[in-house]
Amino acid sequence: MNKMEAPRQGFANALIKLGKQHEDLVVLDADCAKSNMTNLFKAEFPNRFFNIGISECDIVGTGAGMAVAGKVPFVNAYANFLTGRGFDQMRISVCYSNNNVKICGHNAGTSAAQEGATHLPLEDISLMRSLPRMTVIVPADSLEMEKAVEAAYNFDGPVYLRVGKLPVPIVTKPEDKFEIGKAIKYREGSEITLISTGMMLDETFKAADELEAHGVSVEVLHIHTIKPIDKEAILASAVKTNKVITVEEHSIIGGLGSAVAEVLAENHPAALRRIGTNDRFGVSGKMDELLDFFELRASRIVRTANELLGAKVTN
Repeated sequence: MNKMEAPRQGFANALIKLGKQHEDLVVLDADCAKSNMTNLFKAEFPNRFFNIGISECDIVGTGAGMAVAGKVPFVNAYANFLTGRGFDQMRISVCYSNNNVKICGHNAGTSAAQEGATHLPLEDISLMRSLPRMTVIVPADSLEMEKAVEAAYNFDGPVYLRVGKLPVPIVTKPEDKFEIGKAIKYREGSEITLISTGMMLDETFKAADELEAHGVSVEVLHIHTIKPIDKEAILASAVKTNKVITVEEHSIIGGLGSAVAEVLAENHPAALRRIGTNDRFGVSGKMDELLDFFELRASRIVRTANELLGAKVTN
């Protein structure tokens, strides 16, 4: 069984590591330091940590000001409030002005389950993806999160980083290369393509295992960068299989599914099914309960693949 660890732990580890190497790195938090684990950075570098309070608009504007002053600010708050309330400041002070600010949306997706239905951000990727100049990164696990934070620091420009709160299986490997804008092909196949992002890589692997056990040749692409998306990797796979399923822990409107649909529609129309949350708000419950409720499980991926393959897979 894969080790379980919260992506926010990898996030905190990377911040501290980078903080020791780069004095220009500063961290801002919206009074959620313990939950976001930025309190660990504060303990190491108290003079480079700033609690702005529960004021998402202010924290984005302050981060933009620090970027103008030559700092590399990592701005942290709960994803639903940060991307919703702080959208105007991100649009003008960060993206329009092209300031080097790293926007870190915590309690992302179903990891906010027990915070309550109103705290579930299932639209954040869509909002951030709509902003010109914004790079959008959704790591699969704690290990990939560490790589993503380092890549975000080294990238010159606005970045949105989606950070999960609760433990998820570590399914990536230390040797996996992380490059912004480049997909990772985990399996080579010829009959169907599974494209996942974020924590759904684990369920995608499980689905691929089951499909392969039934003799289906499955290609698995992991898209950790939703924007800019790796068009070449998507098209190369779609041309080969002509059957594509996207899997995300986010609304199918504006997220990975939409991004892949745009690539296919403009370049190589193929049979496409999108798995995610279907144009609805979240509900309260434990994360596993919500994953079941929204059917974000391998069983749904297998069922959807079966439909595309013409009932090749039978139970």
